[in-house]
Amino acid sequence: MRTKFIYTGVLAGLLSLTFIGCDDNIDPLITELDVDRVFSPIELTAKIRTLTTIELDWKTRDDADHYVVEFSEDSLEFNTIIRSVTVLPDELPLQETFDGETRYSARVKGVSGNGLEDSKWTAVTIKTALENIFLPIQDGDIEAVTATLRWTPNSDVTHFVINPGNVQRDITAAEKAVGVATIEGLTGNTNYTVLLKKGTKQRGSISFTTLIDVGDATRVYPTDNLSTVIGAAADGDVLVLYPGEYAVFTGLITINKSLTIRGLYPYDKPKVHVQFNLENGAAAVELIDLDMDGDVLLTDVVRYNAAGTDFGSLLISGCTIHEFTRSLVGGNVAAKVASVTIDNCVMTDIVSNGGDFIDFRNTYLADLNITNSTFDNCAPGRDFVRIDAAVGYTGTGLTSDVLIDHCTLYNVSNTQDRILYVRFANNVLNVQNTLIANTDGYYTNQASTTQPSCNNNNYFSAVGFFTPAYVANAKIDISGNHTTLDPGFTDAVNGNFTVTNQSVKDDLVGDPRWLQ
Repeated sequence: MRTKFIYTGVLAGLLSLTFIGCDDNIDPLITELDVDRVFSPIELTAKIRTLTTIELDWKTRDDADHYVVEFSEDSLEFNTIIRSVTVLPDELPLQETFDGETRYSARVKGVSGNGLEDSKWTAVTIKTALENIFLPIQDGDIEAVTATLRWTPNSDVTHFVINPGNVQRDITAAEKAVGVATIEGLTGNTNYTVLLKKGTKQRGSISFTTLIDVGDATRVYPTDNLSTVIGAAADGDVLVLYPGEYAVFTGLITINKSLTIRGLYPYDKPKVHVQFNLENGAAAVELIDLDMDGDVLLTDVVRYNAAGTDFGSLLISGCTIHEFTRSLVGGNVAAKVASVTIDNCVMTDIVSNGGDFIDFRNTYLADLNITNSTFDNCAPGRDFVRIDAAVGYTGTGLTSDVLIDHCTLYNVSNTQDRILYVRFANNVLNVQNTLIANTDGYYTNQASTTQPSCNNNNYFSAVGFFTPAYVANAKIDISGNHTTLDPGFTDAVNGNFTVTNQSVKDDLVGDPRWLQ
């Protein structure tokens, strides 16, 4: 009977609570706030656009007719207001341009149209990036001993700093007005970086390589037989190819010496229809500023072909390479290669029939660096980088390092193929600042391939690079800082990968040539 009394007591208590909740004397429900000032802006954010433009955005409220934004050149101190802007709600986000490499603070308040007091300030601080008001280099601007540089006319600038040498060169009033100056006294075939300064502040930076000062180099013309010229060259020679189409000889050329083969002008590349086999003696080979056309007949651009050889470095720079049927670079002999560097190139339609795009099987490759380049329809249905466990070189303490940085890969390894099929036992893989688009590929699914170190990459229509369990045992981008934005290519079908998505441009993702 004791249990019954407990239930009865609980019921009585609940009934009493019900009666109290129905008391007619409780305060009425508040449906609106009676305030005498505008609510402060909330969710205020600041972003840097195009290096020196601060973009502000916030959540608007109905009680604000407009907003006042004040900027100061400090960190949330607002001692001196350098700019004040009135903004209507439909004018957000607000963008204002300032000096580069400078910390600014912004504060925002709401202003009523109905006599209410202004809201309290909401503030944020952000630092602009190094700005760059240099304009792109035009064809003919860079010569062997001079360089013509261009920037936004009438900009507030004072001088250049030229490196190497740390040489200061003042800018004249006439040069400042037109935004053009020619720097003289340079050295041929030299990498230069020029800073554009306003006093101590940097307003621009540009890098370029002067043309080769032909001097003692061997001049080669379109009427020459390229195979004969290369065969007659001495170890260490530099062959400078003048513009035009080299049709006297087409096909396979053997290189058994250190050699540089380069175009005279990077903007008017000589067109050659050749492929190269590297034999013993080819310690250092450079292919620079060439237009290499495989005519859908030639197989490999470069192939290592001498067993038992310790090869040195291969540099492919500033080249346009297209219509080859197998590999860009390959090696299937028991040999060692110190390094392969591919920089500032555009590769199109290297279709990898019977091989992979970069294909090292029995040949050991120590360092592979792929930078500032574009790959369009390369290795469709094949792997992009293949480095196997070369027989005789594994277990010896050797490593195989791969770097892919600031590249654009479009329709590459597109049928669930691997970008990194690296099975050399000790491998270090880095993929950064790279835009991968329009592919059904992924990084790798090999146990012997290490987890790629990824940073600041963008994957568009390329879900295999960040989607778990996309392929069994696949390794994906686990950095946590990748994006999946549509880059808005201008005309990808016809090879124009100019990015129109401002966020991708601001993040500096992809081949720099498309981010201008």
